[in-house]
Amino acid sequence: MAILEVIKAGNPVLKQVAKPVKKVDSRLRRLMDDMAETMYKADGVGLAAPQIGQSIRLVVIDVGEGLLELINPVIIKREGKVTDSEGCLSVPGIFGDVERAERVTVEYTTRFNKRRALEADGLLARCIQHECDHLDGTLFIDIAASLRQEAPGERENG
Repeated sequence: MAILEVIKAGNPVLKQVAKPVKKVDSRLRRLMDDMAETMYKADGVGLAAPQIGQSIRLVVIDVGEGLLELINPVIIKREGKVTDSEGCLSVPGIFGDVERAERVTVEYTTRFNKRRALEADGLLARCIQHECDHLDGTLFIDIAASLRQEAPGERENG
């Protein structure tokens, strides 16, 4: 496995709509492993492929409940609204208040090429929405109600 470079805001790949993954193979699984290792090393809770320079619809997430890998994720249901603080590995040192759905249902493909659906709430729902935004070329700073510099002890999301 390898630690990958996390692309920072201003890089055009972060503003592109990522292309669907066409084939789940050993190369893609290796990329997911590298993305997870990169996310953990950076102390993040999510990482989308565009953040490592790959414009494909792939994200990894771990909010403390174990690693979740989402290939071609599509949020099919959103419920409720909640505003909370977010950060991003591609926008270091900046945090903002972002309104998101409180609960989501996401459909995705697994590393074993199986289609699944997942209902999520709380931090996991927020993280899924944040990472799916990356796949559509949107950064949290584009939609935040307010932005601020990092305060001691705050943690970047992904």
